[in-house]
Amino acid sequence: MLSLDWRQVDFKAGTVTLDVGRTKSKAGRVFPFADLPELSELLRMRKADPEPLERKTATIIPAVFHRKGKRIARFEGAWRTAFKAAGCPGRIPHDFRRTAVRNLVRAGIPEQTAMRLTGHKTRSVFDRYDIVTETDLRAAASKLARQRFAAGA
Repeated sequence: MLSLDWRQVDFKAGTVTLDVGRTKSKAGRVFPFADLPELSELLRMRKADPEPLERKTATIIPAVFHRKGKRIARFEGAWRTAFKAAGCPGRIPHDFRRTAVRNLVRAGIPEQTAMRLTGHKTRSVFDRYDIVTETDLRAAASKLARQRFAAGA
């Protein structure tokens, strides 16, 4: 996301376009954000953020994520500080990708669609991100019990 430019964000369509060759898999993709209020708000806040600096310096800041107009190159220090302050030290950026996969699967999104959204090319890698927890096992057993009860078994 550090390489994301405003030309890739279409507020009218509610999409972010990730360019071919700029993602880990080198595949481009489109991510719709219009129905995700938190992401929409974040992008709108980021868009408003550089306006005073752009006016002051008479320049256009193309980067969505920047510090004082310069594209952010590294964020590890800020990441560690933020997660320590949140009481979650030791988290890594891929934890968000795992959470996204889990949320998509638990929401009933077809796995091929979820894989497209997350950029996973292979089922095996996607499955590694879809971590099954004890809570998931309990929910499955409960669902089975409800289904059996409803069927009168």
